[in-house]
Amino acid sequence: MKTVLSGIRSTGHLHLGNYFGALKNFTQLQHKANCFFFIADLHSLTTHPKPEDNRKNIKIILSEYLASGLDPEQSVLYVQSSVPEISELYALLNMMAYKGELERTASFKDKVRKQPENVNAGLLTYPVLMSADILIHRAQWVPVGKDQEQHLEIARVLARRFNKMYGTPVFPEPQAYNFGEDLVKIPGLDGTGKMGKSEGNGIYLIDDEKTIRKKVMRAVTDSGPTEPNSPMSPGTANLFDLLSVVSEPDVVSFFKEQYDNCTIRYGDLKKQLAEDIARHTLPIKARIEEIYNNESYLKQVVEQGAEKARQSARATMKLVRDAMGINVF
Repeated sequence: MKTVLSGIRSTGHLHLGNYFGALKNFTQLQHKANCFFFIADLHSLTTHPKPEDNRKNIKIILSEYLASGLDPEQSVLYVQSSVPEISELYALLNMMAYKGELERTASFKDKVRKQPENVNAGLLTYPVLMSADILIHRAQWVPVGKDQEQHLEIARVLARRFNKMYGTPVFPEPQAYNFGEDLVKIPGLDGTGKMGKSEGNGIYLIDDEKTIRKKVMRAVTDSGPTEPNSPMSPGTANLFDLLSVVSEPDVVSFFKEQYDNCTIRYGDLKKQLAEDIARHTLPIKARIEEIYNNESYLKQVVEQGAEKARQSARATMKLVRDAMGINVF
């Protein structure tokens, strides 16, 4: 059975892009593969969150993972920092990761531009920590977005480099897992591309109905089509993409026909879109709140997940230490 690993930073709520883009697929995949899902709280430290925010965010993301359908009995769900073997492997992989190749990563260059006052070593070695996350379980599949493909390639490079340097095939080379036709790309509400936390263009699983409606009604559109079958602006196309995910096919066809014959009223489209989004997310919101307030259950989940994750991690680190000559006695 293949091993799959996926993580998400502990920096706020999950949004529609997380849910429709990956989580719905993960709920099915956890029954077919050996799945590890983790909350990347160490990665979030590169932006220096306050301790109280870090604790709260871990609890939020864990609750939202569970409410979305991830089953701790079917998969391994854990907090990154609760598996110290990850940090050990991170330190060891840093010994064979080179400054030049890390400085060339697109994510590092982007962070240097966005936060020039906080260019810490963690930002530079972020891909090495991500590699440790993957390689600690010797994962073969890693679902990644386009912006993370370069990091996955670094994990492959480090796996090859370790195996060659120490003459033993400890690590498989992880491959990007593609959901194929099931992969849904959720656009943002600002017409600029995908939905994301840092872009501030998302609808979150915890949003109430009023908030959803307010966000959708503010979504970017245009002044409307001026002739039949005219091309859509990016913002309008994004709304139709969202509609195709959350609404019934006849609803999508109805508004598409209105657009093509220049009779569409974007206000009506947005009201329908907000209503259909709420139909999907409000039951999840209710489960999130129930789970979030169940401290004993959350504690049980993270302790159980940490133990399962550490069993896998210990086995890998035994191979790593033996290969490197660290286990002398």
